[in-house]
Amino acid sequence: MKFKATLIGATAILMWSLLALFTAASGKMPPFQLSAICFLIGSIPGLIVLALKPERLALLKQPAKVWITGIAGLFGYHFLYFTALRNAPAVEAGLIAYLWPLLIVVGSALLPGERLRWYHVAGACSGLMGTIMIIARNGIAFDDAYLMGYGAALLCAFTWSGYSLLTRRFEAVSTDVVTGFCLATSLLSFLCHLGLETTVWPATTFEWLAVAGLGLLPVGAAFYAWDFGVKNGNIQLLGVASYAAPVLSTLILILFGFAEPSWRIAAACLFVTGGAVLAAKDMIFRKGRAAAQPAE
Repeated sequence: MKFKATLIGATAILMWSLLALFTAASGKMPPFQLSAICFLIGSIPGLIVLALKPERLALLKQPAKVWITGIAGLFGYHFLYFTALRNAPAVEAGLIAYLWPLLIVVGSALLPGERLRWYHVAGACSGLMGTIMIIARNGIAFDDAYLMGYGAALLCAFTWSGYSLLTRRFEAVSTDVVTGFCLATSLLSFLCHLGLETTVWPATTFEWLAVAGLGLLPVGAAFYAWDFGVKNGNIQLLGVASYAAPVLSTLILILFGFAEPSWRIAAACLFVTGGAVLAAKDMIFRKGRAAAQPAE
């Protein structure tokens, strides 16, 4: 069950790797408007399940702390991320925000039944190095003038890692509640859009399809898969594997002509892959030992 749940959680990382491609193809829609529409689309699969199985509506009745954690995680992360990008250069803000996988790995030591090993931290650091090579391809230059943006990015990292770790403590709570989290995030994003942005609609059918793709996968199904994975799978391995998202995202952009290949990308792939294998060594060797044991 744990291995299967980890694989399901890993599909969220694969879907998040499509985020940059779909966002680049979605036109010039402002971020909160895009977030409102995508989270509304992302709630549709859950709403369909609830409509077909009305008895599951009872699963939405959860303590306030579950709802606060979920809404703060999904909406809070995106609000802080957009705030960081508005108040600091994208490279530096992105690097700080992408500390969340490392925070998940380290923070997992606080969870019941989990033990943090040196190779979990080493694997996460290797993944972080690969991410730096991808994101900071033109160099890093932190400036005191952007402290507000840096602060928002750091809070962003703590928000998503905190949400993921706290979700593990709610393992008895059905993933159906993610539908409610998506609807609430859509509404709050819409209110932010009304107060902070000018409405811009997609100009072509292709852009609308990209928006739909965002809502169905990286801003939709990915959150359901992540919820199930962190509740039931290997959260340390998922944290390390999350560093694959920016590398896979860059490879996909190259494949579709939005970026150019380079040695840096190849090296980043080695760092991320090596880190994930190192962090997963218990799972890999345990399965290997089990396969090597003779049947009785």
